[in-house]
Amino acid sequence: MKKLSFVIVLLTITCTSVFAQLTKEQAIGEWKRAKVYTKAYLDAMPADGYTFKATPEVRTFAQQMLHLADANYYFLSVASGKESPLGKSSAEKTVAQTKDATTKAVMDSYDFCITALESIPVDKMQETVTAEGMKTPKALILAKAFEHQTHHRGQTTVYLRLKGVKPPAEMLF
Repeated sequence: MKKLSFVIVLLTITCTSVFAQLTKEQAIGEWKRAKVYTKAYLDAMPADGYTFKATPEVRTFAQQMLHLADANYYFLSVASGKESPLGKSSAEKTVAQTKDATTKAVMDSYDFCITALESIPVDKMQETVTAEGMKTPKALILAKAFEHQTHHRGQTTVYLRLKGVKPPAEMLF
């Protein structure tokens, strides 16, 4: 267990260091790229696939994407101090699971992320904020936010394949 804890701490430090090494412009560019990539996933899923579940125990395709949006708002609100346009609401629980409504909600969340990130002064990235009851630097919150959206977009690859849709090609650059 001690080895696992050490590995987790080491990975967290590595991820934080990598994200912190990006210039602000590079980080904004990565969020813009992630927005385009996520939009490609949203576009690839046919309208009738938005309520599709890969198994009964998991979220629908729309819920996965709306969960991604909720987390985008949460993490960037914490890091930037800007209030989420959703307030205490949840896109996953309030947005219709249609292609148009889900796509708009998710794209709006990326716009919020990009604008919020642009508002954080570079010299404030190492300031400590509290997220999920833990005190952590803003730069780490931003790394976690990026990791989270990547994770949930990646999960939807299975949904697309099960619907007979070829997922969008990887967009590393």
